[in-house]
Amino acid sequence: MISIHKSAGVLAALLLAPSAWAALLTFESAGPDAAAITPTRDAFRSTVGGGSIAAANGSFGGLRREINWDGVPDGRTDPNLLPADFFNVNSPRGVVFSTPGSGFLVSTNGGAANPTLFGFPGDFQAFSAQKLFTAVNSNITDVTFFVPGTTLAATTSAFGAVFVDVESAGLSRMEFFDDSDALIYARDVLVAGNQGLSFLGAVATGGEKISRVRLTSGLNTIVANGLLGNPNDDVVVMDDFLYAEPSRAVPEPSALALAGLGLVCGLIGRRQRRPAG
Repeated sequence: MISIHKSAGVLAALLLAPSAWAALLTFESAGPDAAAITPTRDAFRSTVGGGSIAAANGSFGGLRREINWDGVPDGRTDPNLLPADFFNVNSPRGVVFSTPGSGFLVSTNGGAANPTLFGFPGDFQAFSAQKLFTAVNSNITDVTFFVPGTTLAATTSAFGAVFVDVESAGLSRMEFFDDSDALIYARDVLVAGNQGLSFLGAVATGGEKISRVRLTSGLNTIVANGLLGNPNDDVVVMDDFLYAEPSRAVPEPSALALAGLGLVCGLIGRRQRRPAG
């Protein structure tokens, strides 16, 4: 006969055993213009759900959020930095950005004091006219998820983005991390050529919870309007972000079961230590 303590140990081991991650469903395409990647973007949208008509704060049916940068007010665009939490505070869509660089820029509308497209009209085009997005002094943007409009950490089940001017293979990349900050998905962005557009997105199909996405955009950096970190390396910026509605992270069933198991074992231990009557 197995004692209760040994049984508890076996059960705990089973509950803590890591499960295999299911492969995320990848959506990717690249080409010279918006028409080349729109079918892939639309397939990603359809898989995530929410329809094609946006409500307030980029919400699509409570299932999907989108950011196309075009509604960012002029006072928050180049040369002014975009606040990292703009899309969780000013327009609450459940994302906060971070970067090893010095901040973020959204390009201007035509007629603004600074030239559009960060001053590089021969390198960039917009997927959804007319603003683009970039980190400043870095090629890395981290996207972290929250329940929209709150400081409650959240996760998503899908994320996709449009990259602009990917000319060199292996330099632009997307990485997904779970709520333990473990890497669960990574893929390079397809090359589209000068001024070309690339779409890359992934949808979790096995219950994966995505708490952070790292976007690496080329090798070069934008320092200011018309100014690059160096004159040689591939510079890449971004347009639309699309992602499943961020939701509150909840304990895994195994964690809940272990908590209950600990309570049961504690009660049994107390009973066994009770003096005989």
